[in-house]
Amino acid sequence: MTEKRPRILLITRNLPPLVGGMERLNWHMADELAKWAEVRVIGPSASAVLKPRSVTLIGAPLKPLPLFLLTSALKGFWLALRWKPNVVLAGSGLTAPIAWLLGKLCGARTAAYLHGLDITVNHTLYRKLWRPTFRKLDRVIVNSTSSQQLALAAGVNPNTISIIHPGVRLPETPQPAENIAAFKERHDLNGKKILLSVGRLTTRKGLREFVEHALPDIVQAIPSAMLVVIGEAPKNSLGADIQSVESIQAQALKSGVGGHIKFLGVVTNSNLLATAYEAADVHVFPVRHIPDDPEGFGMVATEAAAHGVPTVAFATGGISDAVSEGQSGHLVPAGDYAALTQAVIKTLEVPRTEWQPKAAAFSRQFSWQNFGQRIGAALLVDPQ
Repeated sequence: MTEKRPRILLITRNLPPLVGGMERLNWHMADELAKWAEVRVIGPSASAVLKPRSVTLIGAPLKPLPLFLLTSALKGFWLALRWKPNVVLAGSGLTAPIAWLLGKLCGARTAAYLHGLDITVNHTLYRKLWRPTFRKLDRVIVNSTSSQQLALAAGVNPNTISIIHPGVRLPETPQPAENIAAFKERHDLNGKKILLSVGRLTTRKGLREFVEHALPDIVQAIPSAMLVVIGEAPKNSLGADIQSVESIQAQALKSGVGGHIKFLGVVTNSNLLATAYEAADVHVFPVRHIPDDPEGFGMVATEAAAHGVPTVAFATGGISDAVSEGQSGHLVPAGDYAALTQAVIKTLEVPRTEWQPKAAAFSRQFSWQNFGQRIGAALLVDPQ
């Protein structure tokens, strides 16, 4: 007689087609859990066409937010009574109250995967009604040491907290040389030292400040330096102040480096993104220290490492967990643009072939398979 597989209900708004690290993480989390459990996900209806085959999606309207929350709660209520999950997991702090209520209803264990902003978001209603729920959950999974400290400051029982870093897709083989050559030719990057920035253009990411305070001196030292930006301002994310392409380009022109920056928009094709990483000489991650808007981890830093690309970043929030000093890049004090500038120049002076093996080795600990096994252990369900 075969042992019955555990049932896990994941509730989250953060799924593709929304673009970002949280969205990728939730699908990978569902996919990995589905290897040893029955997994059903309540999420945006538009996510159905992108979901892993192993996962069942129950759709809810993405907007407006209150309708998403109400629909998720009602559909979750039905599943709690009829399907009876063993674990109800919130994919972020936003759905934690629903997960807790449904868990109480059907006697399931309750958990949430929290990012830094989930805990610190400066919204009166959220702080009064949402945050107290974190202290009631059976398990709080956080994405970094920094987020753990935020959870403790919010009153979460340390015995319920598990630190599980987000995973990364490890490339099986390098991108073909002809693909990299074609990428450089298409974007007029031949002979350039490529500084790559990947991510949404939010205020926290600090790209405009990097262009103002660091890029001019980098270009002066290395005239072939070119900042290549992949990403755009978020359209449907909650609590994210934006920096527009136009405002960043205006700053570049003002700072005299308008010809040293290219915007490629959003790249969702994994092969094209891998090619961009492997064409780059350094990944820059100039995240600003904003107390109410912390960087929970920094998945792009481990993605860059997986492709052998070093990251230069400010040591703020969870980035200190995502970059290993001297192995996958360099960390400098938050807000010290002079140090950031020198670290980028120093990194560009070293052939990328010297970074590739040690950065790739650092990234292996973040494999999605390892992530899934650790999530299973945190949920106290045997992933066998």
